[in-house]
Amino acid sequence: MIKWALLTVLTIVALAVAASMVGRFFGRPQSRASVLVSVIAHWLAAYVLWTFGAGLAHRYGVLAAYDSYLFVILALVVGFWHYRTAIARGRQQGLAVFVAGQLAWLVILLVQNGIFRSPP
Repeated sequence: MIKWALLTVLTIVALAVAASMVGRFFGRPQSRASVLVSVIAHWLAAYVLWTFGAGLAHRYGVLAAYDSYLFVILALVVGFWHYRTAIARGRQQGLAVFVAGQLAWLVILLVQNGIFRSPP
């Protein structure tokens, strides 16, 4: 499992470097391919960090439930929006969409674990 995860991360990093070099060679440092690989790397890293943090929180009793499949759905939808925004409006605006997606996931996670319910 760890070998596959490491291979996936190294492949994404290699694709990002290659896409960036090809884009710079042709005079377009923000090519669509480099932006796409960057967005994929952002969301893959977020998935790893959220899963690691939630696993620890679940182990120590802070979280009652964590469903990573919901994060995958959110990552696909908001990741597409992140990519389109980064292409149309620039990198900074795309990162704002990424952060908004992370905050939305935090709210979903808190609601899923009953943080906003009033005590009985």
